Amino acid sequence: MSVLLALPARFDSSRYPGKPLAVLKGPDGEKSLIRRSWEAAMAVRGVDRVVVATDDGRIRDHAEGFGAEVVMTSSTCRNGTERCAEAAAALPGQEIVVNLQGDAPLTPPWFVEALIAGLRADPGADIATPVLRCDGRMLASLRADRRAGRVGGTTAVFGAGGRGLYFSKEVIPFTGQDHGPAEPTPVFHHVGVYAYRPAALAAYPGWPVGPLETLEGLEQLRFLENGRQVLCVGVEARGRQFWELNNPSDVAVIEAMMAEMG
Repeated sequence: MSVLLALPARFDSSRYPGKPLAVLKGPDGEKSLIRRSWEAAMAVRGVDRVVVATDDGRIRDHAEGFGAEVVMTSSTCRNGTERCAEAAAALPGQEIVVNLQGDAPLTPPWFVEALIAGLRADPGADIATPVLRCDGRMLASLRADRRAGRVGGTTAVFGAGGRGLYFSKEVIPFTGQDHGPAEPTPVFHHVGVYAYRPAALAAYPGWPVGPLETLEGLEQLRFLENGRQVLCVGVEARGRQFWELNNPSDVAVIEAMMAEMG
C-alpha cells in the first residue's frame, strides 16, 4: 500500500488571489510558491507519489512546466481537504493520503514523515497533523498579526494521547507572559499539513460544514465536529524557521527566512 502526497492549489484565494503563482526570491533564485512547495514535497521520504491538485489551467500549465504531475479537480471544492479527497478518488488504492498545502514551502520533510509514522502507529486516529511548540519569537509574530487584524498562523490545543481538542486562528491557550525569543512557550503552532486515512477523507466532503469550521475557517474542525479522532503529532523545528504564506505581507517574511537559512 502506498502513500500519496497531494498539493492542493487554487487561484481564487480570497486573501491573496493567484497565490500559488506568487514568486519568492531565495538563495536559489526566483521560484513560484507552488514550485517551492512541490520541491518540499519531493524531499519527503516514504512518499510514493506527489501530485498538484488544482482546478485552474494556469496552475496546471505552470506545474507541468517544472515537471510536476497534476490532477485536475472541480471548482466546487471548498477547501484543500475536499480537493485532496477528489485527487485521492482519482488515484485509489492508497494506504495514507497526505495534504501538504501549497502555501507552506518551508515545511521540513521530517514533519510529514512524522505524520505518516504517527498515523501508522495509532489505529484509532482518522487524521494526523503536526504541532510545533512556539518559542517567544514565533509567539510574538502570532500576537503581532492578531493586533494588526491579520489572520496569521493557527494554534492548537490537545489532550491525552495527542488527541486534538480545538484549533483556532486566535492565540490559544491564553498566556499573559512575555517570553524571550528562544524560550519555549505553552502555545503550539498548528502546521497546516495532514495525513488522512482514505475512508475518513472520502467521507469528509459529504459532511455538512459546521458552525466552528464556519467561524474559524479551519477545515480540520469538520473532523472534530463529526466526532473523528485527530492526532496532534509533536514535531521539532531543529533550527529551521517556519511560516505559511497567508497574506501578501508574508512574502517578505518567508524570503527573509530563506535567506537566513541559506
